[in-house]
Amino acid sequence: MRTAILSAFHPFRGGIAQFNGNLYLELGKTADVKAFNYSRQYPGFLFPGKTQYVSAGDNSFPIPSDAVLDTANPLNWPSAASKIRRWQPDLLLMRYVMPYFAPSLGYVARRLKGSSCKVVAIADNIIPHERHIIDKPFTKYFLSGLDGCVTLCDAVAEDLRKWAPDLPSKVIFHPLYSHFGDKLPREEAERKLGLAPGMKNLLFFGLIREYKGLDILLKAFDTLPGDYQLIVAGECYGPFDRYQEAIDASPAKSRIHLFRHYIDDADVKIYFSAADLTVLPYRSATQSGVSSASYHFEVPMIVTAVGGLKETIGDTGTGLVADKVDAESVAEKIQDYFADASLREKCVASIRRERERLSWSGFSQELLKFADEL
Repeated sequence: MRTAILSAFHPFRGGIAQFNGNLYLELGKTADVKAFNYSRQYPGFLFPGKTQYVSAGDNSFPIPSDAVLDTANPLNWPSAASKIRRWQPDLLLMRYVMPYFAPSLGYVARRLKGSSCKVVAIADNIIPHERHIIDKPFTKYFLSGLDGCVTLCDAVAEDLRKWAPDLPSKVIFHPLYSHFGDKLPREEAERKLGLAPGMKNLLFFGLIREYKGLDILLKAFDTLPGDYQLIVAGECYGPFDRYQEAIDASPAKSRIHLFRHYIDDADVKIYFSAADLTVLPYRSATQSGVSSASYHFEVPMIVTAVGGLKETIGDTGTGLVADKVDAESVAEKIQDYFADASLREKCVASIRRERERLSWSGFSQELLKFADEL
């Protein structure tokens, strides 16, 4: 099947580009695949981070792509659609992350749909974590231009059925990242991060946003004994002031280690190699690319029972689920984990089973089968 993928690729950074790079390489083993990239992903004033692009020396996927779509310029959209049509794909795949992308991707979808090309979205979210008045009309516009939609967890599939009940859809769970390299010896990772050895290391990893609940974890950490360390690694989207105030007031301040910058792919292994537990104290969630990285390095997780996290972590035995989205529940599950000497072995064994199940090969085969049956 001649397959075009329209989404973010190298040199854009982040989990979406990482996912797309993995998918491109896997599909390319059995299909004719072409990557169509954004010429502009976001206008600079809308992007909350420091840069949208990978840094020099980052070992991200240098996927060859044609930069065709300027999401902020409607005058560009006909040209972008024409360039994709000229390649004559049988299938166009698009990643849908948030309503901002709905107008541009929805326009392209309509120009391709019905031209002997099936149009399928891989939707990370249907209802965004941070709500705006444009969400419903923009998302409905986008979905109505599709032939089918793949979601990465059951929670997003439920949202999709509410907004587009007649759209053919399928759940194919998020495959596991494998491009971050091998795990380092723990002592080496701790030395690189300046951590005290012999402690219980908790990791909060990834972009810092309101819905990800870093403030919840900071409150939970204040109640933990003195043999715990907290590693916070990731760039903050928005002001960090209130987190810094909480850290400055914390009795455990000396054991909180901040790495407030985007973590390049080459350095991800350092943080997970030092960690005993990854903690995802999210207020809302669908699936998480952080859990995929945690699986790769065989680090169990503590998560809250929101979105797809209970389903993908708690139900699979790869971690523990806090009963409530609050500091007390998160702290309780962290201590439960370390109190049971056999629990880590059970969680790691479950992670290894999930690693076998959640392969890129399996994901790609299910994706193409779904598209072929539309």
